[in-house]
Amino acid sequence: MAAPHLRPAYSEGLSDRRENNRFPLCEEVRYRLLRSKSHDLQGAGTTVNASSGGILFTTQGELPVGRLVELAVSWPARLGGVCPLQLVAVGRVVRSDRAQAAVRIEKYEFKTRRLPC
Repeated sequence: MAAPHLRPAYSEGLSDRRENNRFPLCEEVRYRLLRSKSHDLQGAGTTVNASSGGILFTTQGELPVGRLVELAVSWPARLGGVCPLQLVAVGRVVRSDRAQAAVRIEKYEFKTRRLPC
């Protein structure tokens, strides 16, 4: 018996290399290159979209592809509806230009943030 033809989740021959679905996310992000002798390789931006495997965000300059970067993202949900959260992730830069970078997440954790005074 022949196997049925399986169609990909995307349509009409368009391919998507991403393994995980991305969702719009527009939140404040701070980033810094890890293991960098230069303290200039840090900055702030805004997330564009995110998935369980990666984050696309705006940057203040091009980040070196292949390098480890730490991201601190203001998370939109609150713990118990009250305490603000922050996603802290470490990953590798997989794409970058002078305005945006995409990072493949290698590890992450959620931390609580201080409430504004």
